[in-house]
Amino acid sequence: MIPISILVPAYNEEETIVDNVKSLLYLNYPEFEVVVINDGSKDNTLEKLIESFELKLIDQPVRTLLKTQKIKGVYRNLDIPNLVVVDKENGGKADALNAGINVSRYPVFASIDADSILETDSLVRVIMPFIEDKETVAVGGIVRIANGSKIRRGLIQKVDLPKSRIALFQIIEYLRAFLTGRMGWDALNSLLIVSGAFGAFRKDVAIEVGGYTTGTIGEDMEIIVRLHKFMRKQKESIKLNLFRIRFAGLRLQRI
Repeated sequence: MIPISILVPAYNEEETIVDNVKSLLYLNYPEFEVVVINDGSKDNTLEKLIESFELKLIDQPVRTLLKTQKIKGVYRNLDIPNLVVVDKENGGKADALNAGINVSRYPVFASIDADSILETDSLVRVIMPFIEDKETVAVGGIVRIANGSKIRRGLIQKVDLPKSRIALFQIIEYLRAFLTGRMGWDALNSLLIVSGAFGAFRKDVAIEVGGYTTGTIGEDMEIIVRLHKFMRKQKESIKLNLFRIRFAGLRLQRI
């Protein structure tokens, strides 16, 4: 299996960040790292992580593969070797992801939202297109609603439907947007977005196109457009594989 770096940009996520990081550390995959990027949070996000995982500030050089806001520190616990926490000045989600790319060790990275919950076999499924087809540069997941499901310590214990009608309609919309809609665009080789909730990329190609562009609210779409342009110049095309993940709530969703 190809090793994977999971990049988790976090801004003011003190309420959920610890449980979500624990759930990522429980994923079923032979070799991966979780890189949490604290993007200048104004709450206790960093302090919660340091306390819960007994992290220590270390002297770790960071390669400047992509330009980012200043990195103030890198934290680790030698007993949890696949967890890295990066503290940096605020620069937005795209800048945080670029910082995560700079710190990451592995050839494939997966970017996720701090409030996304991955199914335990997600990494196994997301890596398969990269193994099966060397031209694959990006893989996206199907985002689903977790409202109504029983979640304990960041892991889904039971899948169920929400009672709210708004949330039920949101489930239908997500099936349209993240499953049928994107499968249709992919069939035309015209897919223009891999959701920021969970998408995996070849790191070398992402760096080649300049990483994520700051100053835009659609960094997940913008990088895919540049990847299309770059790969077509290379006479290759972006390959997409769809699989399931679950989203932790409606807080960041359209209603």
